[in-house]
Amino acid sequence: MARSIKKGPFVDHHLMKKVDAARGSSDKRPIKTWSRRSTIVPDFVGLTMAVHNGKQHIPVYVTENMVGHKLGEFAMTRIFKSHSAVGKRTEEAVGGERRPPPGTQGPAAPAAAPAAAPAAAPAPAAKK
Repeated sequence: MARSIKKGPFVDHHLMKKVDAARGSSDKRPIKTWSRRSTIVPDFVGLTMAVHNGKQHIPVYVTENMVGHKLGEFAMTRIFKSHSAVGKRTEEAVGGERRPPPGTQGPAAPAAAPAAAPAAAPAPAAKK
């Protein structure tokens, strides 16, 4: 559920003090914060925030498009390791060679054996 418009966006007071001090002195150093829950307000635009992700501070340069979002949205807390390619794991486990995708130039493939003529279907048995 969204926050009431009457209350306005939530920003931690200690973070707002740091932002006001940086604006007053034209300081370009990143502002370190642990406040991932704070909403980005127009006063933050043009500043760099170092948002803590649980392990380290991630530098986030605030732009106009970020206004209204939370600081934590821009500092991911989990690292995504990509999914394995389709069939890659099974081929490596079996020991098969990696083949280039169809339609691309790769190493010369061994010639395939000629296809045998399809076997004729057996005739239905005669009724007695």
